[in-house]
Order: sequence, then C-alpha cells, then structure tokens
Amino acid sequence: MKQRETMIDRIEALLDEGVRDKVYPGAVWAVGDSTGTQASGCAGVLDPDEPEHRMKLDTVFDAASLTKILAVWSSIGALWEDGRLDLDDQLATYWPEVTGYELGRVTARQLLTHTAGVPLRAQLKNQYGTNRDAIRKGVLREPLHRPPGEAVEYTDRAALILGFLAEHLSGMPLDQLATERTWQPLGMGTTRFGPLPAELAARCAPTELDQETDTHLKGVAHDFSARLLSGVCGIAGAFTVLDDLANFLRHMLAPSTDGPAVGFGPNWIAQALTIQTGGLEPARGLFWHSAPGTSEADDMWVHYGFTGTGMWISPTTDRWAILLTNKLYYTRDRQPLADVRNAFRSLSFTPSDLLPQ
Repeated sequence: MKQRETMIDRIEALLDEGVRDKVYPGAVWAVGDSTGTQASGCAGVLDPDEPEHRMKLDTVFDAASLTKILAVWSSIGALWEDGRLDLDDQLATYWPEVTGYELGRVTARQLLTHTAGVPLRAQLKNQYGTNRDAIRKGVLREPLHRPPGEAVEYTDRAALILGFLAEHLSGMPLDQLATERTWQPLGMGTTRFGPLPAELAARCAPTELDQETDTHLKGVAHDFSARLLSGVCGIAGAFTVLDDLANFLRHMLAPSTDGPAVGFGPNWIAQALTIQTGGLEPARGLFWHSAPGTSEADDMWVHYGFTGTGMWISPTTDRWAILLTNKLYYTRDRQPLADVRNAFRSLSFTPSDLLPQ
C-alpha cells in the first residue's frame, strides 16, 4: 500500500508543481488498465482569475488533436473493419472527388502515417476562403507537397482529408458518424463537437485569449480550422472528459463484446499500434506514435492535443494514462508541458503497485 500511495503522491506533486510554475492553470489525470480506472486526481483551477472554481474530474476539455483519434481514427477504423476501405488502394479508385488530382495517388495508410506528402499547414481561410464547400474542394484538389511515401511529416491536413473520406464512405457527417459508431457505444456521453451548449461550456477549461472578444475561449474550439468549419472538423473541435477517454482507452486494451457494438475492434487496434512507416523516421503507427524516450519494444503509444491534452496506451503492460490540461491559457510554448508530460508518463507506466497486478 505504501508504494501505491507514494506513486500517486509523486504524480500529484508533479502536477501541483506545474500549476505553481504556471505551465497550466490546472490538470486532470487518470491511470488505468483493461478493467477500468485505477487512480485519478486533479490539480489547480479552471481559471486563475476565478480561483474558487477548481479543476474537477468532470471538467470538460477542448481535446484539440485528440479529435484525430476520437473521431477520425476511430471512424476510419470502423469503415475498414466493415470492409468499406482498403488502406493501400489509391484514393482515386473509390473516391470520385479526388480522381484526376494529385491526392488521388495517395492511400489512406499514407495519410494515417503522415507520409502522404500533403501540404504541412492547414491555412484554409488564406487559401480557400470561408465557404465550407470551397474549402473541401480546395483541400482535395491541392497539389502534393512531396511524393507520397517519401517522408514522415506530421500535418493536420491528413486528418482533415480522412474526415472528408469518412463522410464520403459513410454518407453522414463526421460528428454523427463518430457518435453512432464510437462515442455512444462506449458510453462517452459528454464527448461531442463544439460549440458547446451553455451547461457544458460552464464546466469547460478555458484556453487561449481570443483577441476579438478579449476573453479566453471556453466551449468554443481553439483550433481556427475547426471554428472555420462550424466546429466539426477532422483536425480538432471535439470536447471530452476524463471518464469518456478512460472508456475509449479501456476498450482499446480489451475490446468489449457486451452491449452495443463499437465500430472499431482488435484488428484495427493491432494495426494502429504497430510501426507502419518502414525505415522512415520518425516511426509511426496509424496516427498513434511511440512515446518520446521509448523504443518499439516498449510498446508505448501516445497522441497529444495542442491545448494541453494527451493520452498514452501500452497493450504489453495493459495500462493507459490520461493527462488533460489547459496550458494554452498561459502560453503556446511547448517545452514546459513536454517536460511534465514525459515525467507523468514515466511515473504512470513505471512497474509498481500503483495498479493491481
């Protein structure tokens, strides 16, 4: 029992220090396994200007790029497991919108591994304006940045394109697809695309200061592309809570066979949590990538969100971890939070009595 208390105390001390150092106003965390959450806690406040409002386990967070996993990766996995998508077919073979354009030579696997060669930055408004249809056409017709399969280069456009692809194959909007195939079956009752209704926005951790309104964004996506596309976007735009993410990661470790069928299952999870980039560096799975400071043998996978969110999973150790912060309230500087994240991951996955064995 002493080791269990010590490990939790070390996580709490780490996150409290991050509050004091103004890395973030507050944080919510959990560590668990295939049976559920084994430890969790909170640090700090929602908003330093309102210190009476503490972070809580049910605080709602702007998931930012975790949207790529929660909505796009899961939906593409559902369509793949349905047999409606071959990851290695060129997109033009089943997607008329990209036939005759350079994107048509790309495969879904290359988009999922960030090796498709699509442009690195979104810059949607600057290039295509503010009309959703014009943005979609522009993105799908944009020339490639480099030949497919040549290099690993993280780009938001990969998820944006895959979101459009999922809508094409399913015949429904991305938010509806993610809700029906993943979020509802997994009991992720709070997870949804914004803007949030007032009652959920009140529980939301504020992010960056909006220059137009001189207030911190709260219940409205920080990501400009998501706001431009009315909140629903493959890049970002989803909001979520700790328990919903715990349900998601628990399913990844032990895909449930009870209750409503979840769209993606063990075959998709195994594909995703395997190096898919050959000899290219940095090595990646499907959207997931190895946690910094770990090797392929460690089987430690992570995905981050720009607002200060992150989640880790390791099938080999049957463990997952979640750290949710609103670090953008203070700064866009990545390094202070990177240091906290790496220390949190190390504590969460160190063999110990933190979790029942």
